[in-house]
Amino acid sequence: MTTQEVDTLVIGAGPTGLGASKRLHQLNLGSWTLVDANNEAGGLASTDVTQEGFLFDVGGHVIFSHYAYFDDVLNEALPEKDDWYEHQRVSYVRSRDVWVPYPYQNNISVLPTDDQVKCIDGMIDAMELRAQSTLSPKTFDEWIMRMMGIGLADLFMRPYNFKVWAVPTTMMQCKWLGERVAAPSLKMVVNNTLNHKVAGNWGPNATFKFPARDGTGGIWKAVAKTLPQDKLQFNKKVVKVDADGHVAHFLDGSSIKYKHLVTTMGLDYLVNHLEGLDDATKHLLQQTAKDKLVYSSTHVVGIGIRGELPNRIGDKCWLYFPERDCPFYRATIFSNYSPHNCPQEGTKLPTLSYADPEHGEPSKEAQDGPYWSLMLEISESHLKPVNNDTVLEDTIRGCINTQLLLPDSEIVSTYHRKFTPGYPTPSLERDDALNEILPVLQERFDILSRGRFGSWKYEVGNQDHSFMLGVEAVDRALLGAPEMTLLSPDFVNGRRNNERRLNV
Repeated sequence: MTTQEVDTLVIGAGPTGLGASKRLHQLNLGSWTLVDANNEAGGLASTDVTQEGFLFDVGGHVIFSHYAYFDDVLNEALPEKDDWYEHQRVSYVRSRDVWVPYPYQNNISVLPTDDQVKCIDGMIDAMELRAQSTLSPKTFDEWIMRMMGIGLADLFMRPYNFKVWAVPTTMMQCKWLGERVAAPSLKMVVNNTLNHKVAGNWGPNATFKFPARDGTGGIWKAVAKTLPQDKLQFNKKVVKVDADGHVAHFLDGSSIKYKHLVTTMGLDYLVNHLEGLDDATKHLLQQTAKDKLVYSSTHVVGIGIRGELPNRIGDKCWLYFPERDCPFYRATIFSNYSPHNCPQEGTKLPTLSYADPEHGEPSKEAQDGPYWSLMLEISESHLKPVNNDTVLEDTIRGCINTQLLLPDSEIVSTYHRKFTPGYPTPSLERDDALNEILPVLQERFDILSRGRFGSWKYEVGNQDHSFMLGVEAVDRALLGAPEMTLLSPDFVNGRRNNERRLNV
């Protein structure tokens, strides 16, 4: 097939690729095109719909932002007030059979007294350890022990993070933490514990937005519609990239020659599909990725339930589960984000089963709602295997164990999808790998690998970060501008970034 030629090729129509494309369209400094293996935009921020009409995102996504440019783009794509719902985060940790307000480490006042004592004792020991330490912690586990102590480590931080990352905290670095993990104040914790108080909201997502319709995936399909449609090419899977020749080849037999490549493919996938490199460079890139880039898989399970939302659930948004009585680490009350995430009034559905099969066989006659829904996430790795055949059944049992569901809850829809990879693990070797791979790609072959798995940095892996990684990659390629999100995560996360605007 005839080779197309462009100045800039963007691979991947998730947030990062769309960010790159939006910036290319705005700057108008040469020809460009966007390609994606799927049939629509969204990538890892897409939304699936069950045959019964329940929406489930492909993971826990909400909108909060550090960037004015990101806000401008979303406001352009979904400009109406009724396009969005705005929420105050209501989040808890299920621990010791009680709901502990998030963040856990600031709210031990609701735990049993013995556990409060263990946590405060550990925090005092941690304070003494910090005073004696002259070197920065090397692992996430060392950071936990130095900032929180043994009580919080064993009650929450170690078991919860193993459930999230599917590797122990001793195998993770701590540079990624930033605004994602709250370091507790001993003074505040003791004060709240003695006065039986809880701490208020913390973190950048204390308030957040969610689209009224079509889930998170609807955002990115709307953003894609603001771009020139003749520059978007779907159903084009990359099979190899000739790095030296600057040509990408696709499964359909076509190819595209480029000057600059912004790719959001997984960095490990990219280096294993590069050609036009000398053997030594190819071996170095592939072996480094294999040895030093770590990821986990993610199972997303969705459950559609008939009935009014129970009072025990109320206005909760998402919930954390460190203990072993359920396989999931996080549950989202997905119907609380938007009423359009469930079938609408008047939709009649049969009951597939009760939550506990021992409750009996339900009537299969289609009946009215209302309906509500749960979305649950389970991690998997070689250190934390998951039985794919029973993960749905095990998840529902975990919902009963944690009182998300009752034995007689009527399940009318189920969803299960596994994503590999799911999370880019901030492993001890990650930064060494990125420092070895990314400069070679960029400086020798004009390839900018960016995005959640393209640049493998979880600390800048939210939707706003991912989008801006694409924007800044284009500015780097075409204007020589520095990429602050990629290179200085703490800087961009600690401020409001107003340097770029969509219409300026």
